[in-house]
Amino acid sequence: MSTTAYPADRTAYLLVDPYNDFLSEGGKVYPFIEPVAKDVGLLDNLRKLDREVRKQHIPVFFVPHRRWEPGDYEDWDHPNPNQMKVFKMHHFARGEWGGEWHPDFTPKAGDTIVQEHWGSSGFANTDLDFRLKQKGITHVIVAGLLANTCIECTARYASEMGYHVTLVRDATAAMKPEMMHAAHELNGPTFAHAIVTTDELVASLGA
Repeated sequence: MSTTAYPADRTAYLLVDPYNDFLSEGGKVYPFIEPVAKDVGLLDNLRKLDREVRKQHIPVFFVPHRRWEPGDYEDWDHPNPNQMKVFKMHHFARGEWGGEWHPDFTPKAGDTIVQEHWGSSGFANTDLDFRLKQKGITHVIVAGLLANTCIECTARYASEMGYHVTLVRDATAAMKPEMMHAAHELNGPTFAHAIVTTDELVASLGA
């Protein structure tokens, strides 16, 4: 169990990119993360986290990636490699099934949906920091997709902004086990205050 205390009135759960394309069979990205996702029990752990944070009245923030639309990136000077993948494959397309929330992770009354991020950080060029500060949040729990891109970048940015950051090693996934290892064993310890399993976090939240 983690020794971190999570004050309910100052803690937020950041759920990053819970789209069908990432989490559902038939999604454009899901086949690439499926082996890791099944190995760590991603979907069950995200469900468990969702139940627990709502039970503890911890605010839920949806942190969505930009939903692709026609014209995106076409006239950009230097889109990054991940943006080029979206440009070619139309991941999370607006108005299509792949760009809809996974049915188990849809916003509920009182949840916050922040502005969509164009890159990997849920903070860069969005209102996430502003919305967190308006609720007096000091601690963030970051889960969702992908471990080595949007999760790492969002969590690292949060640390730079002065938040207490928790990563949940089995409530995320990546395209390769090596990427998960890098996210939690190599890179995560340089910025995260806690790196825990779902069960460890649930025990801490319920303590």
